Amino acid sequence: MTQDGETAPDSRWGGSPERADEARRAAPGAVQSGPARRATSQLAPDVTLDVPLELAADAAVVGWDIGGVNTKVTRVAGGRVAAARTRPYEVQRDPRALPHILRRLATDVGLQPGDAHAVTMTAELSQLFRLKRDGVHYVLDALTDAFAGTPLRVFAVDGRFLTVDAARREPVAVAASNWAATARVVAGEYGDALLVDVGTTTADLIPIVDGRVATVGRTDPERLASGELVYTGALRTPVEAIVRHVPFGDGAAGVSAEGFALVGDAHLWRGALAAADYTVPTPDGRPATREHAGERLARVICADRELLDERGVDRIAEHVARAQVAQLVEAGRRVCARHPAIRTAVVAGLGDFVGAAAAAELGLAVEHLASRVGDEGARSAPATAVALLLARAGARRP
Repeated sequence: MTQDGETAPDSRWGGSPERADEARRAAPGAVQSGPARRATSQLAPDVTLDVPLELAADAAVVGWDIGGVNTKVTRVAGGRVAAARTRPYEVQRDPRALPHILRRLATDVGLQPGDAHAVTMTAELSQLFRLKRDGVHYVLDALTDAFAGTPLRVFAVDGRFLTVDAARREPVAVAASNWAATARVVAGEYGDALLVDVGTTTADLIPIVDGRVATVGRTDPERLASGELVYTGALRTPVEAIVRHVPFGDGAAGVSAEGFALVGDAHLWRGALAAADYTVPTPDGRPATREHAGERLARVICADRELLDERGVDRIAEHVARAQVAQLVEAGRRVCARHPAIRTAVVAGLGDFVGAAAAAELGLAVEHLASRVGDEGARSAPATAVALLLARAGARRP
């Protein structure tokens, strides 16, 4: 355990592509895969720096995943996760607050003078911005305000670490690149695997084949089309985005489209999600408790708790949870059909329990990223990964 109480990562974490190849060949019953069908993107685990950044072998890197509703940070020192944090923050509610939040989170994870910063982002999709490039520039402005004069690199989906100025010139390359960071680190450990990272809002299903990231898409629209991005998460997804009907009485009732309940209410009711992890405003403004979650779920069919008993709420919650897993299974089948060598799923994120259930239905062996980097490190997987990648790239010598 670290001083912060996090589980120390497995010593293999962040390993080389060669080690992944050896592990794959040595695995009992390992299946060698051929070329990934329809894959237009074969991304190697190695990363590059557009401008050299030499780091001492024991240097610390602070990794960031700056989203529209959550900001995540991980500090990696000596190749291991020292601390990780997540803070709910909706960019469009208070856009001027981001530099302060970044500084506060950096302090929380133990930022020291000389630490480098590695950045991924998804905040550019916020409705605050008319264009994604505007959102990218906003994030870069906040970072340079918060950490002026410190080494800072921005991760691009193709594996390059760019300076802030270069990232401004290539906003599409750095927009929504967080999945690629996690996938590259996982690819350094697994020859063939499906990364299933289920966050509060979305789920990434990323194929790793022969130690390389083998996605069809790179941008969000491309990944939505390929099944590698599914817009369902463990918390923020409205119930009506998952199901059209739920069990009621001897049959089923259609659901209202009023935003009365989130999937987080179903998971909270079932005990799969802790109240402390319900970090967004509830639809009715009432507390994130099981009692109030039940009231919100009853309202999905325009009922209340006088009309719907405990068993009635149970049936709705279970149906919603199963339907969400089914969404991931459907997408997972599409992805795995292109890569039949995949036999293992690596699950991460706040909704790793959803990812694990989907992986099991797909017949995949399940490994939890948390066993390597601790619970908080796995929930902040892109921030953890981008820090590990920059530490490895910066320490590499010609």
